[in-house]
Amino acid sequence: MLLWLGEWLAQYHSGFGVVTYLTLRAIFSVGTALAVALLLGPIVIRKLREYQIGQAIREVGPKSHLSKAGTPTMGGALILLSIALSTLLWGDLENRYVWLVLLVTLAFGAIGWVDDYRKVVEKNSRGLPGRWKYFWQSVLALIAGAYLFYSAQSPQETQLVVPFFKDVMPQLGLMFVVLTYFVVVGSSNAVNLTDGLDGLAIMPTVMVAAALGVCAYLAGNVNFADYLHIPYIADSGELAVFCAAIVGAGIGFLWFNTYPAQVFMGDVGSLALGAALGIVAVVIRQEIVLFIMGGIFVAETVSVILQVASFKLTGRRIFRMAPLHHHFELKGWPEPRVIVRFWIITIILVLIGLATLKIR
Repeated sequence: MLLWLGEWLAQYHSGFGVVTYLTLRAIFSVGTALAVALLLGPIVIRKLREYQIGQAIREVGPKSHLSKAGTPTMGGALILLSIALSTLLWGDLENRYVWLVLLVTLAFGAIGWVDDYRKVVEKNSRGLPGRWKYFWQSVLALIAGAYLFYSAQSPQETQLVVPFFKDVMPQLGLMFVVLTYFVVVGSSNAVNLTDGLDGLAIMPTVMVAAALGVCAYLAGNVNFADYLHIPYIADSGELAVFCAAIVGAGIGFLWFNTYPAQVFMGDVGSLALGAALGIVAVVIRQEIVLFIMGGIFVAETVSVILQVASFKLTGRRIFRMAPLHHHFELKGWPEPRVIVRFWIITIILVLIGLATLKIR
């Protein structure tokens, strides 16, 4: 929106032309989303308390979590509002990728909102039944994948990029839609599973989003893309503004979500943020890099799969409790230690992911 205004005002004074700079708009996007989250955070928390939208804690979980019962949840709505406002203000609203990632994010957030609403307002412990949650996630992911496939303007937009190998980029064809489905749905649920401790999910999300923003900027610049031997995806650089909004909104939310949390994001936030990371990675053709950088999300998901499979097949559990962060809690790690160590691991994985862009 402000890009249009800046371009119009630049006719009268060249100084307004700075708004057209992508890097500057990305910086402003971080600041705007951060400011919105910090300013509206106390209001949102107060309203959630007034409406008694508090988190229910399972008795089978770590006993230290019982004290968190009643903490306001559905705070992810604050994150989504901050992201949407910042993206609409600073993004190029004529860019198809901007609208795609924003709509996918909000749509997954709507699924999470229904699930949270049923749990905390209607007091239905099941929330949105798993089959329906998975059904709507699948529908949205397949629609997004089909749109990207049929609107692709170059072969690079549907290739599979394999890190460390500059000449290994097989054309996927219709398998691109299938890959998009697994990446978006998988990423959404992986972040959802990770969201179990104060600040555990939001900070890795911020780190990965920041790295994906860098990747988007590089993929959208023909010179950088050619130098790094990554696919040039025309107009994808604009997603740096969207990723920057996630960074700003996430940091703002962390101000209230850090241990001990004043608010939880709920499914409305975790499902949406996971889908956002997934769809951005698909657009810029960095799904495998997302898998590396989001290693914590992957580990949490795999721990649940292994735990369920082991218990059904042998009657034994591999971990004391799944997802993985609960296992370390039950081993005696204080919650802040688990959180910070998972953050440190994410920093290392993000750096490895970024390094794959050059090491080919």
